[in-house]
Amino acid sequence: MTAVLGPTNTGKTHLAIERMIAQPSGLIGLPLRLLAREVYGRLVARAGEAAVALITGEEKIIPAAPRFWVSTVEAMPLDLDTEFVAIDEVQLAGDLERGHVFTNRILNLRGRSETLLLGAATARPLLEKLIPGLNVVTRPRMSVLSYSGSKKISRLPTRSAVVAFSSGEVYAIAELIRRQRGGAAVVLGSLSPRTRNAQVELFQNGDVDYLVATDAIGMGLNLDVDHIAFAGNRKFDGYQYRALSPAEMGQIAGRAGRHTRDGSFGVTGRVDPLADDLVETIESHRFDALKVFQWRNSLLDFSSLAALRNALDLPPREDGLTRAPPGDDIMALDHAARDDEIRALATTPARIELLWDVCQVPDYRKIAPANHADLLTHLYTHLVRHGAIDEDWFQRQLAFADRTDGDIDTLANRIAHIRTWTFVANRADWLKDPAHWQGVTRGIEDKLSDALHDRLTQRFVDRRTSVLMRRLRENAMLEAEITPSGDVLVEGQHIGHLQGFRFAPDAAADGPEGKAVRAAAQKALASEIESRADRLSRAGNEDFILATDGTLRWQGEPVARLTAGDTALTPHFLLLADDQLTGPAREKVQARIDLWIKAHVGTLLKPLEDLRQAEGLEGLARGVAYRIYEQLGILERQEAANEVRQLDQGMRASLRKLGVRFGAYNIYIPALLKPAPSQLLAQLWALKHGTPDMPGLAELPQLSASGRTSIPVDPQIDKALYKVVGFRVCGPRAVRIDILERLADLIRPLIAWKPLDKEVAPPDGAIAQGGGFTVTVAMTSLLGCAGEDFSAILKSLGYRLERREVDLPPAPAVVPVAEAGAAGESGTEAAPATDDAPAPTQADADAGTAKTEAQAATEPAADLADASELAAADEPTASGQPEPQAQGETEASTTVVIEIWRPGRPERPGRSQGDGEQRGERKGRGDKRPHGPRRGKDTQGGEHRKEADQRHKSSGPDRREERRNAGKPAGQRDKAPRRDKPVDPDSPFAALMALKASMEKGEK
Repeated sequence: MTAVLGPTNTGKTHLAIERMIAQPSGLIGLPLRLLAREVYGRLVARAGEAAVALITGEEKIIPAAPRFWVSTVEAMPLDLDTEFVAIDEVQLAGDLERGHVFTNRILNLRGRSETLLLGAATARPLLEKLIPGLNVVTRPRMSVLSYSGSKKISRLPTRSAVVAFSSGEVYAIAELIRRQRGGAAVVLGSLSPRTRNAQVELFQNGDVDYLVATDAIGMGLNLDVDHIAFAGNRKFDGYQYRALSPAEMGQIAGRAGRHTRDGSFGVTGRVDPLADDLVETIESHRFDALKVFQWRNSLLDFSSLAALRNALDLPPREDGLTRAPPGDDIMALDHAARDDEIRALATTPARIELLWDVCQVPDYRKIAPANHADLLTHLYTHLVRHGAIDEDWFQRQLAFADRTDGDIDTLANRIAHIRTWTFVANRADWLKDPAHWQGVTRGIEDKLSDALHDRLTQRFVDRRTSVLMRRLRENAMLEAEITPSGDVLVEGQHIGHLQGFRFAPDAAADGPEGKAVRAAAQKALASEIESRADRLSRAGNEDFILATDGTLRWQGEPVARLTAGDTALTPHFLLLADDQLTGPAREKVQARIDLWIKAHVGTLLKPLEDLRQAEGLEGLARGVAYRIYEQLGILERQEAANEVRQLDQGMRASLRKLGVRFGAYNIYIPALLKPAPSQLLAQLWALKHGTPDMPGLAELPQLSASGRTSIPVDPQIDKALYKVVGFRVCGPRAVRIDILERLADLIRPLIAWKPLDKEVAPPDGAIAQGGGFTVTVAMTSLLGCAGEDFSAILKSLGYRLERREVDLPPAPAVVPVAEAGAAGESGTEAAPATDDAPAPTQADADAGTAKTEAQAATEPAADLADASELAAADEPTASGQPEPQAQGETEASTTVVIEIWRPGRPERPGRSQGDGEQRGERKGRGDKRPHGPRRGKDTQGGEHRKEADQRHKSSGPDRREERRNAGKPAGQRDKAPRRDKPVDPDSPFAALMALKASMEKGEK
């Protein structure tokens, strides 16, 4: 037997592999599953898969006739008879948790031809004492290990490994390195071997230059590490927090340097610099020898639970050995022995031995000892009662871990969970189909391991920075390119985006390689910007679009932003370009953008441009046209009442040819109310009078285009903006100006209506009396509102409200429609009239009569009463309740309270609605001379005189008759006796009448 001892980087493991390959058969035990996998791969490469077997607690790969066996120390087959046996890291026999397993293998496993014990020189005295005649071979380190002092994490040299002793510290350090140096690989003891291998591969192949790990890297991992930095010097060993021993620090620090390449170690973070004597000890590899090996009796008595427990408590008989502290398996056995059900089942040596085997299942989850013991008792119960674990129950346990969502800690916990079931599945006699379940558990663990590796890489590795840093170390010329979408790539890594003519660097690209990266990117950007400038100068109008925020985009990329000009309709622009766009290229871009903006404004707002040029307009019409141009196409009629009144018909016709419409409330251009011109006008107005992101700038044009006729007024939005997009603020709502004109068209015939010889219903079934009207469904439907909102709109337009009791006669079977007379014949003020929509004529009334008589055949006869009831539906009587009909009273008449709206004084700023209503309801000046919008001298010359004459005529007998019959049903009204006027004897009509009378007399 030979012991090959020495510090790290002495080639001990490589020597064992070479000696085993030279033998017909061999077995090697290694301290870590990860290291066993590495040695297995090296042997497969040398001898082939059919000749090598791998046995760990969680994995078994056993060909039909293997020559060489690779195993973890705990899983080494004790019944194999091979020519060669090797045990690595024998100094772990002094470990409190695992030491008794190494001691057992050292004392009991032998090869027929050769046995090698590999490890640190600290185990030499005990090995020589326990194994008489042992041949000891010491090997010197092949490179120099030196102390480099303390360094900040951000200043650590490349190819460094930072060692911490908790997962939280590992993650925090890896995150810091990612932000400053491009990323780090992570190695934790809790990671699955597959995940650890993948992370180590990141470091080994140069994707990252830093490794952050726990002391797991001190257990035989062969890494290309040049520097070890201790970010902590205390660890929890399962019992307490303690300082690392010099030997443990030497084992970890010794991982720096490979073969003949020297290595260094030091401290970082909050760790104090190492003492001089400790530094000398580590550099010279002279550590205190181990005093004892941990030992536990392996000759167990399974005759009873008590006998088994006593056998485990036996002390060692040889000097240099000490009884190991109770491990997880002994604590699980004690917990099971206290369970009455388990004691009732464990009655035979075979069952007691099975219980001890179940207790050997490792506690990968590390939740709590009692929790792990409960799991083992479930397994034991299944095995004893059913001979195997129930597969449905086993499948349910696997389902808890068969998910790849979640963060790093969640995936790590699932891996620990599935490793337990992987260990169980590798027991050949515990499941009915162990091979199947081994494949299932292995697949789940691999899937979770890959997902965990991806999460670790995404969180702690910046691949772009790592690739660029590697290329810079190689002193290679960086290659840059720009994709069609504008992404700027250097060495295939995204470093920014070219938006139009501006380069937006990636925020994460400003690292240690930032200067070189930007220099490489500038070369590609220069040629691309020149090419883009040339394409833009030749682009068609359809390639440009003006966004709602005033940004001009070319092929989707921002190239300019509108700014305020001398007037709202002549905006300027700001070119969005970096300094790379200079000289003739910049001038071409500016000229093309300026041309497009002028064409865009000139096309959508052509009616305004036509008014500004005022071709064919003279004198006062030109002035009115310019005022409309200044007001962006909408001029309130009251503001220009004097000028409009003086326009003759020829001037009005000239303005109409230019698209101007004369309405009751506004003089406007209907073409500008369309969505596209409205949106552009809002943008231009905001640039001149506000900001491009002012409230309502994006919403109002969309509401105008949506077909809504009125909208609630938002107090945050400038009221002038409502007017720009074609709305007029009327109390709490804003109404489209063209809808207001249609409302005026509905109101006008109601105000102008007058019955001639008998009481009949006015047009549309409304109630009209004395130049007033009631609100109809057509009006509220037109504006999309009713109630108080509609009343507020009417008040803002200059109408006043009256409430009146009216006696309605019984509805006739057919209600004819009276001829609508002129406004002056009713003796009241005319409704608002527009130049483009004059008052209704006699032909209109005839047409209405025909329509109403046609409808009468199919509609109910009580149209008038129904309309009155609708008008008074929300209006209570004086008592607050409808008046009951007297018993026995005939339905001769019905008294209702109706709301009559009349033209009145329009509301002014600063006057409350309540004051206006009170003034409108009281008699006096307001009744004699209404001040609402009316048809006057500005519409047709001399109409004021006509209206005055007709008011004078209506003040005679007809007026008195109307007052006398007010409130009476139509059938009970009295007619005044007709008075014969005296005939002038000198009149030619008198001679004609005398001749006619004499002829009639002669005939008789």
